[in-house]
Amino acid sequence: MPDKMINNAQLDTILSKMIGTVEESKNQIFDINEQSRQFYQDLMKELELLREEISEIIDTEELLHKKLKSARQYLSHVSSNFYQYTEKQIQKAYESANTTQIEHVKILEREQNVRRRRDDIEKKLTLLSKTIERSESLITQISVVLDYLVFDVKSMSSEIEESKQKQEFGLRLLEVQEEERKRISREIHDGPAQILAHVTMKADIIERVIQERTTEEAVHEVKQLRNDVQSALDEVRRIIYDIRPMALDDLGLMPTLRKYINGISERHNLDINFTVIGEELRMSPKLEIAIFRIVQEALNNIIKHARAKNAEVKIEIRDKIRLIIKDNGVGFNVNETKKGSFGLIGMEERLELLEGTIEIDSVINKGTTIFVQVPIIDGLS
Repeated sequence: MPDKMINNAQLDTILSKMIGTVEESKNQIFDINEQSRQFYQDLMKELELLREEISEIIDTEELLHKKLKSARQYLSHVSSNFYQYTEKQIQKAYESANTTQIEHVKILEREQNVRRRRDDIEKKLTLLSKTIERSESLITQISVVLDYLVFDVKSMSSEIEESKQKQEFGLRLLEVQEEERKRISREIHDGPAQILAHVTMKADIIERVIQERTTEEAVHEVKQLRNDVQSALDEVRRIIYDIRPMALDDLGLMPTLRKYINGISERHNLDINFTVIGEELRMSPKLEIAIFRIVQEALNNIIKHARAKNAEVKIEIRDKIRLIIKDNGVGFNVNETKKGSFGLIGMEERLELLEGTIEIDSVINKGTTIFVQVPIIDGLS
């Protein structure tokens, strides 16, 4: 019987193979991410060239338009006074007007083709951006899985020296931190930085449009510019809150939530009623950040998926923290969504660490309600 039992060395071998498989999957996803990122950069370069080409075409079209207008006027004058001109002069005036008209038609067709290519690239960039974001999210999630597996290997292996265990744990922790820094750096580069670069180019185009085109076209370009600036601002705010809201340490949970909810409500035209029942005392930092992240994830889900116009966030502080987050959106099938919802998994993991519970009640076309209960761990500070 003892011969059939799996010893620690065999168990370590099995877990090591599991880690190797997960690492390989992570590397494959990383390769997809890098290829998508390279394709994204190539398309961005092509897009910049196309925008420059469109600007040049606009200049050429304006010149041809003026030239065609002048040629037509001259042809009309020659036709009206044909007896003052020779047949050769009349024919030359006609050919000049006809040639200019053909060039004008060609440049308009070229502009249309270039704009069509530009629009196609912008659509591809949107899809690539989603692919890059999804692959980075998967890399982060796999890193978490690897952390758990590595921890299990260390905890189950009694033959590994304690100093080696600490060293490996420290190296893994550093790796996770570096991956998170890389993710944040890429988010800033591919989000606000790219949008602001686009804004600079857009400003040049607007200046040219104001000088050479109609007022309606200028207003349209300004609206697009405003949307780009707002997108950059939203991205910066999201990245800051993803890292950690600074007001949480200075002001505490409730003031930070009020500020955050007011901002969300204004930016997304969502009417959110925030209510606090009980005394607003400072709690332990890990409890405050956990509750903030749960509210943040829930509101993000409402904005992205619920299509709701009204929402409610209610916090009751008694012997426990009771949290209710409610919306009047489209709802969903809880049984079908729970398994694939990384946001919900993140909430559950936070609450599990805090010995809390979560329940979700959702009805199609009527809305969703999230019930959370958390004990006040470590008391109030």
